Amino acid sequence: MTDAPILRTDRLTLRPHRIDDFPQCRALWADPGVVRHIGGTPQDAQAVWFRLLRYAGMWSLLGYGMWVVEDRATGGFLGEAGLLSAARGIAELEGVPEAGWVLAPPAWGKGIASEAVGAVLRWADAHLDAPSIRCIIEPGNAASVRVAERLGFQAMGDARLGEAPIRLFDRTPLRP
Repeated sequence: MTDAPILRTDRLTLRPHRIDDFPQCRALWADPGVVRHIGGTPQDAQAVWFRLLRYAGMWSLLGYGMWVVEDRATGGFLGEAGLLSAARGIAELEGVPEAGWVLAPPAWGKGIASEAVGAVLRWADAHLDAPSIRCIIEPGNAASVRVAERLGFQAMGDARLGEAPIRLFDRTPLRP
């Protein structure tokens, strides 16, 4: 697979990243409120550019990756969600896809993350032969912990990512 499939929910379209997404992605990852629980440091233009290239590479090399999350009615950019392999040096993440999501502030508190990641997980359950899907969440990110738990992830332990404490979550795929 070289490109992400398009997924649709009642309110959302999840589609592959495009070069013209760069300004919206740049704004997303530069927002201190957005990255508060994702490393805590806003990303510069180069880091976001490399992120977009990495997203395309994951689809090409792994057969899974990240999607842009759009409002289905307006086409507006809401954020990103999907699966990744980040070589973080955390043994529990090796060999399994890691779920991830990040939304722009206007999409917060509306169930968008649950809807988007739910679509990602349904796709993964039907198309990937992974023993499990995991995610990491900073303990203070109560909203993301609720999303993970709502979607069937269970806490499996704590670790550190650099200097930051994180909680590891695991979900066994539901096979169709």
